[in-house]
Amino acid sequence: MRFRPCIDIHNGRVKQIVGGSLTDAGDRAKENFVSEMDAAWYADLYRSHGLTGGHVILLNAKDSPYYEQTKAQALSALREWPGGLMIGGGISADNAGEFLDAGASHVIVTSWVFRDGHIRYDRIRTLRETVEKKHLVLDLSCRKRDGKYFVVTDRWQKFTEEEVTADLLSRLQDSCDEFLIHAVDVEGKARGIEEALVELLADACGIPVTYAGGVGSYEDVRKLRDLGKGKVDVTIGSALDLFGGPLEFRKVQELFDI
Repeated sequence: MRFRPCIDIHNGRVKQIVGGSLTDAGDRAKENFVSEMDAAWYADLYRSHGLTGGHVILLNAKDSPYYEQTKAQALSALREWPGGLMIGGGISADNAGEFLDAGASHVIVTSWVFRDGHIRYDRIRTLRETVEKKHLVLDLSCRKRDGKYFVVTDRWQKFTEEEVTADLLSRLQDSCDEFLIHAVDVEGKARGIEEALVELLADACGIPVTYAGGVGSYEDVRKLRDLGKGKVDVTIGSALDLFGGPLEFRKVQELFDI
């Protein structure tokens, strides 16, 4: 189990938001925290602590008037910590190489491999021709519907028909190096984790997987370790003091050193 840092960028600023509140219309989101520091500052901090495998997420659509500002922030983070960060948000076979060349260790892809609510395996094959498996992360961030977890796309706004199950994870894990999964219903709320989802990931994933969403206390971190059987890595956003929350960055790191 590893602590994976994050840098979420929206409207050209490093932010923490309530995941389910994000809308492309007007580029709006319910904000938990807007940083005075830029993305490069966070990348330098993570580098100084030797924290690898964190993710930079662009939260604006490509047609947003803020997209270029958001992208510029993301690229500055990659330059500051080359090889230490992954990047996601609007990644496709067409632009993946640009971000890898800019210093990303991996590209994180969701929406481009889903169309009409289903996985496009032909698009995964196209990505594999463009990006080596060792540089590819599939993002299966999900929301609950009828008591089940379904992959959501387009900045978590659209449900697909793909349920997150052991079978789905098994089918996809040979196509990528890692999974990233935000529990969107609790993302940014710091009120507790999706325990059933963590247990599923621990039992079903044969490759590294990072869980994000709902961590609000040190006890949540310990619970994640137990439910995830030490195999599920975790990202902490809004609850971390770096983003205005109560959990101390250094103390969180100590929990992962135990």
